[in-house]
Amino acid sequence: MTPSETRAIVSLSLLAAFVDGEKHERERAEIKRIAEGLSQADGMNLPTLYQDVLMKRVSLASVAGDLKSTESKQLAYEMAVCVCDADGTQSDAERMFLADVRSSLGLDASAAQFSQQAEEIAAAVPAAAAGTATAVAPAAVAAAAPSPDSAELDKSILNASILNGALELLPETLSTMAIIPLQMKLVYRIGKAYGYELDSGHVKDFLATVGVGLTSQYLEQAGRKLLGGLLGKMGGGLLRGLGNQAVSSGMSFASTYALGHVAKRYYAGGRTLSAQMLKETFSGVVQEGKSLQTQYLPAIQEKARTLDAGKVLSLVRGA
Repeated sequence: MTPSETRAIVSLSLLAAFVDGEKHERERAEIKRIAEGLSQADGMNLPTLYQDVLMKRVSLASVAGDLKSTESKQLAYEMAVCVCDADGTQSDAERMFLADVRSSLGLDASAAQFSQQAEEIAAAVPAAAAGTATAVAPAAVAAAAPSPDSAELDKSILNASILNGALELLPETLSTMAIIPLQMKLVYRIGKAYGYELDSGHVKDFLATVGVGLTSQYLEQAGRKLLGGLLGKMGGGLLRGLGNQAVSSGMSFASTYALGHVAKRYYAGGRTLSAQMLKETFSGVVQEGKSLQTQYLPAIQEKARTLDAGKVLSLVRGA
């Protein structure tokens, strides 16, 4: 892939991130950090890429003109779709934007089908999504809820971390898209184990509080695969090399591991940890997860060999 195509793909992803205009300032800062990191990682001097997009100095027409091959156009579109779906199903503005992208890139009906598949994954949020988080005093929750099996919760957190590490190794874009819903469902299940019925809004707020923005996390995950040459047909297939595998799956394993264990501490303690304590605890457990990832890399690799794109949606639905 040429540097101009890489820049165009990242630019289109950023255009998608801001098309609905509803990003929190905290999320904007994370997206800026990811954009600058992606440009530096590819050896391109693009420190103003984020500002170019935000200030509308980059247009869909200019991005489309830099995408020459069929593969790069398809990859750019898929990443834009997943960015739009990262924080939930698409808004009207996002649907219109993606329709314009399909038209500008000259993509066929299969592109619209991909968007539908991504929407199905984004819609597979915790079962209580239509409601609100149960407002019960911590003491009452603790008294009413059965004490969960801590060892079983730890096992479920580890299994979810291995699965998400494996999903990031797959070449298909939708595999990366599935990581966020699976993380949300893990937090939801842990809260429920301690007597809290959580809605999707609460789970998203929890992720944001510890420092995991949904759109920025997807951009980071996809960017690692893009710049590592692991995405789509341009990636040369699954499991390209041990070094790339370790880098690509490491953060998804570590972030899932940290989210699970911080959620366990938070809900076991009656949701009394402050936002600052949650953020600091999450940062510490991420480092622990990174160190464990090497130990569990063989399990991640083996799990990846049992997965394919056709299983992604059923995984999210059944998790």
